[in-house]
Amino acid sequence: MEKQSFTVTSGKTAHRIELEKNGSYSGTIDGKEFSCDTISTGTDKFHVIRNNRSYEVEIVKSDLAAKTITVKVNGHLYPLTLKDKYDELLHSLGMDKLHSAKVNELKAPMPGLVLDIVVREGQEVKKGDPLVVLEAMKMENILKSPADVTVKKISVKKGTAVEKNQVLVLFN
Repeated sequence: MEKQSFTVTSGKTAHRIELEKNGSYSGTIDGKEFSCDTISTGTDKFHVIRNNRSYEVEIVKSDLAAKTITVKVNGHLYPLTLKDKYDELLHSLGMDKLHSAKVNELKAPMPGLVLDIVVREGQEVKKGDPLVVLEAMKMENILKSPADVTVKKISVKKGTAVEKNQVLVLFN
């Protein structure tokens, strides 16, 4: 019997889950016992029965590195964040914020030519949004935002040749 323990956060609500898989799923949610029957109905799709109620569940999106998933339950989307015992240990030691240093700038990762600037000063961008298109070695490279930031200043113009580590965009 496989046991797992983790915290699931949706919005500002967090739930502590202790899960056992022994043919069906059972365990505790915030200390209260639960059980459900689950059948896979396709890739990342499941039919779940809990307390005599039927649920159609689909994992719509998952990012294992960021430990986030988006689940659709009976047509409603729920973005979830997962924390396992290691994440909780790092949090209790105050070490979970070490890698969240403020990002102040985007630098050219290599020498190249600025083909396009996708953002404008004052624009709010999300992590992963495209910022600048840089041509290097006859290839177009889309430089993306490293975090959720606001563009403070664009330091280059379209058509500008840049050197490695040259600042392209400054953030607030």
